[in-house]
Amino acid sequence: MIKTMPITEFMRLFPDDDACLEHLFRARFGSEYKCKRCGDVGLYKRLSKLPAWTCSCGEHVHPMVGTPFYRSHTPLQKWFYAMYLFTTTRHGVPAKELQRQLSVNYKTAYRMGMQIRKYLAYVDADPPLGGHVEIDETLVGGKKKGVGSGRNAQYKTIVLGMVSRNGDIITRVIPNVARKTLEAHIIKHVKRDATVTTDELQAISVCGCTAMITRA
Repeated sequence: MIKTMPITEFMRLFPDDDACLEHLFRARFGSEYKCKRCGDVGLYKRLSKLPAWTCSCGEHVHPMVGTPFYRSHTPLQKWFYAMYLFTTTRHGVPAKELQRQLSVNYKTAYRMGMQIRKYLAYVDADPPLGGHVEIDETLVGGKKKGVGSGRNAQYKTIVLGMVSRNGDIITRVIPNVARKTLEAHIIKHVKRDATVTTDELQAISVCGCTAMITRA
């Protein structure tokens, strides 16, 4: 059983942005990183005025490039603490809780939460679902007053859920419910010989599954 890191240990390891950036660099590139320009190993030094490291030849490495932290105005320690909350909370972390814990506005908290969820879904690498699979989509999140309605409301996120009757579940954030979008996720996450039950997702009829279109 994996023990949860106490908050005191987290604050000891990541007391500020510099400590978080150092950890990010080591986690991504290690201590023996080979310079792509000159080939020297382990000679990178931290730049004083940029969140980057430099080799003696002048080659720079930016550890935040390619991550959700890149070009974010939110302090890196707050990103780390948000990830800490996600990994130590059993029932998820809503945007309102992130807003309260991190002292950021709701829009920032919502974006951070979604970025972390996308990454967690990516690293989970769920195996395809088989047997009898039920599929549906729903809207989650709040909306700004007076800004759109229904699927066009600001902050609304579409989540596609795929549940096997043996208990396995896969959820994915999707940009829309267009046929092309749904097909891509269903083909990737549902076995071709699976039996699928849904209410209105007509796109599954061409996915190679044994479709059972039922009406709610």
